[in-house]
Amino acid sequence: MALVKAGVLVLDCAEPEKLAVFYTELLEGEQTGVGANRVEIRGADGTRLAFRRDANATPPSWPRPENSLQVHLEFVVEDLDDAERRVVGLGGRPLETKDAASPFEERGYSDPSGHSFTLRCAPSTAPKLG
Repeated sequence: MALVKAGVLVLDCAEPEKLAVFYTELLEGEQTGVGANRVEIRGADGTRLAFRRDANATPPSWPRPENSLQVHLEFVVEDLDDAERRVVGLGGRPLETKDAASPFEERGYSDPSGHSFTLRCAPSTAPKLG
């Protein structure tokens, strides 16, 4: 048996209940635990996240260097445009990421509490033509 097992990624925020709703809807999941200062969810694919109350939480200012990216989530999607409409409809905000070099087609966003995350297209499994 492993000494350490995978746990849950926890994001600090001022309003965990509201942030849990955002990610529950985005990941088409369900809440699995609610406490006075913490809400846990599980996405449809099994992704586990928790949101912990921190009244003094300050979101990172990425991509600005003075309070740079601390951590971010990355979600794989089939259609970036559809996923972006969903994110924005749920209260997320696109981040300006000019000159972001990546071998993948991806876009950056922040959730309603300011945590950054990336939507990245799933690599195509179809054979290339021509």
